[in-house]
Amino acid sequence: MPGKERKVIIFQPPDCENGIAKNLTDLNWNVHVANNSDQASNILSNHDIHVGLCLISQCNENTFRMEINRLFYSFSQINWIMGLPKECMPEILPSSLESKLINEYCYDYLTIPIEMDRLVFALGHAHGMAEIAASAQKGFAEYASNYGIIGSSPVMLEFFRRLEKTYQEDCSVLIKGETGTGKELVANAIHYHSSRSGNTLVAINCGAFPKDLIQAELFGYEKGAFTGAQQQKIGRIESAQGGTLFLDEIGDLPLEQQVNLLRFLEERVIVRIGGVVKVPVNARVIAATHVNLKEAVQKGNFREDLYYRLRELVLTTPPLRERDGDIEQLAWYYFNKFTANQNKYKAKGFNSDALFVLKNHHWPGNVRELINCIRDAVVMSENRLLTPEDLNLERRVKERILRPLAEARALSDRDMIVASLYQSNNNVSRAAELLGISRVSLHRLIDKYQLKCGTTTCALCPDRNRCRWAQGLF
Repeated sequence: MPGKERKVIIFQPPDCENGIAKNLTDLNWNVHVANNSDQASNILSNHDIHVGLCLISQCNENTFRMEINRLFYSFSQINWIMGLPKECMPEILPSSLESKLINEYCYDYLTIPIEMDRLVFALGHAHGMAEIAASAQKGFAEYASNYGIIGSSPVMLEFFRRLEKTYQEDCSVLIKGETGTGKELVANAIHYHSSRSGNTLVAINCGAFPKDLIQAELFGYEKGAFTGAQQQKIGRIESAQGGTLFLDEIGDLPLEQQVNLLRFLEERVIVRIGGVVKVPVNARVIAATHVNLKEAVQKGNFREDLYYRLRELVLTTPPLRERDGDIEQLAWYYFNKFTANQNKYKAKGFNSDALFVLKNHHWPGNVRELINCIRDAVVMSENRLLTPEDLNLERRVKERILRPLAEARALSDRDMIVASLYQSNNNVSRAAELLGISRVSLHRLIDKYQLKCGTTTCALCPDRNRCRWAQGLF
């Protein structure tokens, strides 16, 4: 079965004759040639092209170099490979415009005259990695539809299964979980999937108000109830009439107000401060806390009867460190979100060390910490690919950096092979094509890095139930 068509754009001066386009066409590349930035822009705007080859024949071609600069800036998502004379190499002219373009926009660079074997390998690798990234980014975007709750790890799939069961059950829900695990997003999902979605979701952070103000915020007050009460105020509970009341950080609610909240949950009526009229309120209550309420009950800091009133249904948001496989997914999702339509940012992705430290960081602040980490790196980085230093997580990669060079390369090669097999649904021929190597070479590398399930790779495995590839263990 023929592989997916591979497209490449060659951007070169009008008088450049090198035979590269013909050679690539003979190797089944769909080649588009452009001699100026307008022509190249038109091609890239109308074709789904992931890789480009830019050729500079002389170091002093200032006009053409400025066109390259404009093109690279406008289409920075392309995996560009630059071909240039030896005298223009970054090692020789580190301050040149060519060096700047390579540093900011290029996936790789080669010396002219270009060796076709090296070019084919570089283009194949760049194209394969671009396809992997494009496919992954498309997949990441699809997870945003569930009110921002993103994840496909086994623990999150189980959490989503439990979450869906709460949607139509019109009873109180207690959401437990560490800080930064997305408890407010879960509350939003419950409300907007429930029969109350047409009405208001009212939220209040129970730990954000002083003790003497929290009652007024929750229950409201009548005019003249106290000094400064110049008009009637409707409280948060009453404002949630017909909808949902979200009590965030319920564990921080003062004991004296826990009694009033319990009375509302039992009677479904409130009395405003300074008032005597009982106001019926029909609202579903969702509470969230990072505090262990059982321990708080034992210590006398939380009422036991209120605890059991709130926990008719219980959901526990998993910490990020337990969500195997979700960290990279979340990192790419928020990277794409922060860089969308923002050419001012230089970063186009993560290097392998950055992904390594992201996946091995403990994340005490969970998803919120990861979001802030990615945002800061995107804004502050001067690199084309984010590094551990950009993420301020470089200490996590220290052990890896200290490994011998051969071992570090082996780890990188292994990661690329695993990614290509995953992208190709374990089709060895397709994975080899993504990597720009032969099928025989890929089989040799699979043997070298012991990427087998005990019998053979998933593409050939006679027992998929035992296969580690099929079970997602690699």
